[in-house]
Amino acid sequence: QVQLVESGGGLVQAGGSLRLSCVVSGSTGSINAMGWYRQAPGKQREGVATITTGGSTTYADFVDGRFTISSDNAERSAHLTMDSLKPEDTAIYSCVVDFTGSDRRFWGQGTQVTVSP
Repeated sequence: QVQLVESGGGLVQAGGSLRLSCVVSGSTGSINAMGWYRQAPGKQREGVATITTGGSTTYADFVDGRFTISSDNAERSAHLTMDSLKPEDTAIYSCVVDFTGSDRRFWGQGTQVTVSP
C-alpha cells in the first residue's frame, strides 16, 4: 500500500521560511514525478510545484521565486523549501506522487502551513 508521509508544516510569521518533506513508502514502482498542492480554507485546491525524477521542475505563478522543490530519488522523497512566506500562503499542503506507467496519482494526508501577519 502506497503511503506518503509529509512533515515540516507549522506556524510561521510573514517573511519566514518552512521546509516541507514527503517520503513515499509501500511501493517499489518507478517514480515519474512528485509534487505539492495546497488548499486554503474556502478555496479550490491548486498546484504549487512539481519535479520529475530527471530534475525538471514547474512552479505556479504565485510562487514567484519564493519556493524551491527538490527530490532525493534514492530516498523516494521530495521537499518544498518555502521562503518569504505570506499570510496568503496559509493552506494545507499535500504531496503527490506519479508512478511510471500508472494513471493513478497518490496523495498524502496533508500538512498545515499557517503564516501569521
